[in-house]
Amino acid sequence: MSVAPQVAHVAMRPIIPQPRPVLMRTAMPATSKRLEFLRKHTASGAADAFAFYGLAMELRSLELHDESLAAFGELRARWPDYVPAYLMCGQMLEKTGKLDLAKEWLKAGIDAARTKGDAHALGELEAALAALG
Repeated sequence: MSVAPQVAHVAMRPIIPQPRPVLMRTAMPATSKRLEFLRKHTASGAADAFAFYGLAMELRSLELHDESLAAFGELRARWPDYVPAYLMCGQMLEKTGKLDLAKEWLKAGIDAARTKGDAHALGELEAALAALG
């Protein structure tokens, strides 16, 4: 007796849950083309807040926390109203155990969000600060 393979008919595939392929997660190298591009772009003088945010986030994802903090600091000095930076930097600082500095960033972000009238970001920043105690 032959057993039919367990493959859903094409018409049934949208209805029957299909197993998802497992993607291997590989560690990113300490340097990347994206990082090199962002470094060049922010050094060119023509960069905007989003480019500095991208640089800080890329450094954060590569776990280059000191460099990321410096990039977030530069972003904050140039564009203090760029609210997303405060939460992302605060979370990074919390992850690295720098809780007092994380609280400072989150408090500054709360002030920036209030000034800008960004209620959504304000709520996220207040919740992150409350979670730190």
